[in-house]
Amino acid sequence: MTRKTVYYNIEQPRLEGSSTRSMKVVVINETFSPKMGYLGTMLPKYLARAGLDVHVIATDLAAYYNLNEFKSGVPGFLQEQTLQAGTVMQIDGYTAHILPHGRALGHVLMRGLAAKLHVLRPDVVYSVLAIGWMPLEAALVKCVSGYRLFTGSHTSALMFAGDGTRPRGALARARDFCVRWLPGRFVSLFSERCYCPTADCGEVAWKRFGVQRSKIDIVHLGIDPEFFHPISGAAERELRAELRRRLGFHPSDIVCIYTGKMTEGKNVILLARAVEQLRSEGRPFRALFVGDGNQRAAVENQTGCVVLDFMPFSQLGDYYRASDVAVWLTNESTSMLDAAACGIPIVVSDRIYQDHVTGNGLAYRMNDLGSLCEQLRMLENSRLRARLGAAGARKMRDSFSWELAAQRRVRDFTAALGRQPRS
Repeated sequence: MTRKTVYYNIEQPRLEGSSTRSMKVVVINETFSPKMGYLGTMLPKYLARAGLDVHVIATDLAAYYNLNEFKSGVPGFLQEQTLQAGTVMQIDGYTAHILPHGRALGHVLMRGLAAKLHVLRPDVVYSVLAIGWMPLEAALVKCVSGYRLFTGSHTSALMFAGDGTRPRGALARARDFCVRWLPGRFVSLFSERCYCPTADCGEVAWKRFGVQRSKIDIVHLGIDPEFFHPISGAAERELRAELRRRLGFHPSDIVCIYTGKMTEGKNVILLARAVEQLRSEGRPFRALFVGDGNQRAAVENQTGCVVLDFMPFSQLGDYYRASDVAVWLTNESTSMLDAAACGIPIVVSDRIYQDHVTGNGLAYRMNDLGSLCEQLRMLENSRLRARLGAAGARKMRDSFSWELAAQRRVRDFTAALGRQPRS
């Protein structure tokens, strides 16, 4: 296979006080999408800024490859950044290695992972997943390579099929035990910590995925302040006005933005219906959707809605700042943090964790149109929006940042090594 190498050579500053330049860290993730601002790209960026020698290993699969809604075709934005196996990309101070994927027993694996780990000789391996073939292989290789292994688990109770919303039979429980709990416990025995972004993700990890409870560590996801921050200066105020004009919004409109997958699980049509209801009451609400999925056509048919395609995360901050409220209808999304960092209040489901919304947004009864309309009516008050938005921007800056998340992990990696990194 011909290796394709792409060099971005983006110079990044180091975090102050860093003394860990020689520590080599490998981050293992299923997919790699350089234009999406998720943990798989943001955490390596800030680990590299802390002075670590960071390598990401991922498969050649597209983001969201496993969603039923995208089985018939992955949206163009996602497909165009899917990298070929053999690609080596240097970006944001770290190196990404793309390996071919395979399947065994119906689950994705990464071909050549063990060989790549032997070549890279890392001091620390961080698997974004706590269960599956990739963390299992990383645990096995650890036995001969001697690196320190860390994992993560981002499956919330709401996302997990067996979260109690429907009965689970004995056969289903037995299958979960064999394919999730047992392999997860094996991986956990060979790992140092399992990072979970929320308490309910941690609960799923130890109850369903076999992670030892003592190794669960709750560390929030983060925001990148280079792109996600409140309006500052005349240029950004003018950009806000220009974007709203371009999208057909009036200066007095209250624009509610949603970004991400427009799938049944996200139930974005509910926001479109809420806006239609509020407009029928004579209230100045509009909605802006950025993304794609099988609910897109239905949303486009609702009055007061504008739909844009997926776009690079580096552009999203401008659209959050051009909006007045951000809304997510069901489960968690790191985009909630990005929107809050841009100084606008957020509305989220009452079924998810609330750390990121308490004091800077509102929770509605999930999938309840009347409750959503009620919360949005409250946010018609511009003073309330300004107060909640300012609180959210402060909270994201002080408590939810990729820099903080990276520093926390660097301390853990250093403590786990307990010695100078290997030469």
